Amino acid sequence: MSRISDVFKNGKAFIPFITAGDPNLTTTEELILGMEQAGADLIEIGIPFSDPVAEGIVIQRADERALSSGTTTDKIFDIILKVRQKTNIPLAFMTYINPVFAYGSQRFLKRAAECRMDAIIVPDLPFEEKEELEPLCKLYGIDLISLIAPTSRERINAIANAANGFIYCVSSLGVTGIRSEITNDVAEMITYVKAVKNIPCAIGFGISTPEQARKMSAYGDGVIVGSAIVKIIEQYGTDCVGPVSDYVKRMKEAIK
Repeated sequence: MSRISDVFKNGKAFIPFITAGDPNLTTTEELILGMEQAGADLIEIGIPFSDPVAEGIVIQRADERALSSGTTTDKIFDIILKVRQKTNIPLAFMTYINPVFAYGSQRFLKRAAECRMDAIIVPDLPFEEKEELEPLCKLYGIDLISLIAPTSRERINAIANAANGFIYCVSSLGVTGIRSEITNDVAEMITYVKAVKNIPCAIGFGISTPEQARKMSAYGDGVIVGSAIVKIIEQYGTDCVGPVSDYVKRMKEAIK
């Protein structure tokens, strides 16, 4: 039974994203525990990659910092196992298909299951090619999260029908990053999904302020924030846990 549905049971979910190993893996462990205490409902953990096509400059820099601090996929699994001795919070990997293939898809998902990862999000795996991973995800009890974007209108039916866990609704076109205005019609996208399947929808890409979070949470079941958190980590380095936890607390309050 997927634990992802529990994430959305107690009101709107706040889902922060961090890059594993930025600035180092010890801080990653502290961040996961700190964000949970601050009210995070599910935490997305990015696996650093040298060519993150969907990411803006903030997360690209985080990937560079993580890789230069010696972060590897094996070391990420080790730190998650360590974290799992202290918390049961639902966790999702955000990764590109290349690191999964390079590691070996079956080996990757087996290790993810051993770490009690709940889900995996692969932005560059098209819906039409999800068979590359979905059978293995099912085998190991990990939800493969589907993404929909403002361009996917005619595909939303098919994507929603096949979706597991929750649907990641991309609020704007282009790469991730902080935006002052989020204008695309997210409400319409979510209405399409809900007409097909009663599945939670979390909105991401560009949300950074409590006001934006509050506005978006009126349409969806949760909000996802990445770049704004990664920016705080970049600013404070190994002293980032307090400032990030304060930010998570404010964002969670905004969507209650």
